[in-house]
Amino acid sequence: MRVELAYGRRGTSVEVPDTAEVVTPVDLPALDDEAAAITDALRHPRSGPPLAELVGRGGRVAVVFPDLTRPMPNRTVLPPLLAELADAGVPDGRITLLCATGTHRQATAAEMEELVGPDIVARYAIVDHDATSDAHVRVGEVDGTAVLLQREYVEADVRIVTGFVEPHFFAGFSGGPKAVCPGLAATETILEAHHPRRIADERATFVTRVGNPVHDFVRAATALAPPHLSLDVAINRARRVAAVFAGPLPDAHDAACAHVRSSAVREVAAPFDLVVSTNGGYPLDRNLYQAVKGMAAAERIVRAGGIIVMAAACEDGVPDGGAFARLLEVATTADDLAGGTGDPELDRWQAQVLGRVLARAEVQLHAGGLDGRAIAGALLVPAPDLDRAVAGALARLGPGARVAVIPDGPLTVATVRPAA
Repeated sequence: MRVELAYGRRGTSVEVPDTAEVVTPVDLPALDDEAAAITDALRHPRSGPPLAELVGRGGRVAVVFPDLTRPMPNRTVLPPLLAELADAGVPDGRITLLCATGTHRQATAAEMEELVGPDIVARYAIVDHDATSDAHVRVGEVDGTAVLLQREYVEADVRIVTGFVEPHFFAGFSGGPKAVCPGLAATETILEAHHPRRIADERATFVTRVGNPVHDFVRAATALAPPHLSLDVAINRARRVAAVFAGPLPDAHDAACAHVRSSAVREVAAPFDLVVSTNGGYPLDRNLYQAVKGMAAAERIVRAGGIIVMAAACEDGVPDGGAFARLLEVATTADDLAGGTGDPELDRWQAQVLGRVLARAEVQLHAGGLDGRAIAGALLVPAPDLDRAVAGALARLGPGARVAVIPDGPLTVATVRPAA
């Protein structure tokens, strides 16, 4: 049978045996009126005062939104939020939009227009966060590390964060506090949040927040300068808004995570010999760095010594010239990538997870944005043709091989059912 896969902007498909198990999240229906639902959530949050009571005339407002690596429907969420601020008497000139990049690259002018819409770009001041800049202020310490956050966020009279909640491969869930840390944090703060000893903890994984050392740091750092309002959404496969959660942290984010968990976690009976996975399509699969998440999703249900066939467009490449690319250049084994739990290093966390995946299974990668040399340089096996990759893997694994497909990659948390 052919299975449609989330891949790049247009998708692709793969031929797998009819006995393959296709693991997908519950595809939630979109809200009938997304804008009206967002406005209603802002006026009637789950707890705390409505937005109109939070903003005082003349005060400065910071609105945080996810960057170009996230399929956040900014062009759906931001207009009703900004309209509500206008209705509350906040002039455009007192509003600053902050793009929460963490350590990701900044957007080009064209990409920013695509991200939030040309009208918003023309009307409001937008600051694209740069973790290496001096535009951060100290708000306190967590675990002996200074927490440095974007000045415009810290000094705003009203701080609003927006995001979409999805399972995250080592922070538990996205959204909520992650908009602030790592989203608006300085490099040294981000390095501690992603310290190798935190990533190595078995609780640093999908949908786990309690006791997760990565989430613990993120939550504690954000609490030093908390948003006055968090606006999270859940989205469906079409990137439409399926649910809205507004209010202070942690209440709104807790509710959003519970909602997403119920639709994203899917149990399987036993590990598989072959797992075909993706990184959820564009923009989640825009580079190899991001695609590690989809490999980690497959790792959860592939047997030791099995094979993962991964489809991720990687239109931005590795990306070249970055810290992740440099780590790949010097690594010759999975152990080199996994490293130890010593000093933190930029992008070491992604290499650490990739090394762990490769220690468990062979990974074959189909990526239109990367040539075979770049793929092999990441210790992966080039798979220029998905059908041939699957057929070749099955020939090696032999009759009776168990096959799973995760068409939406890390948006599905496939989990082996605990033994009775």
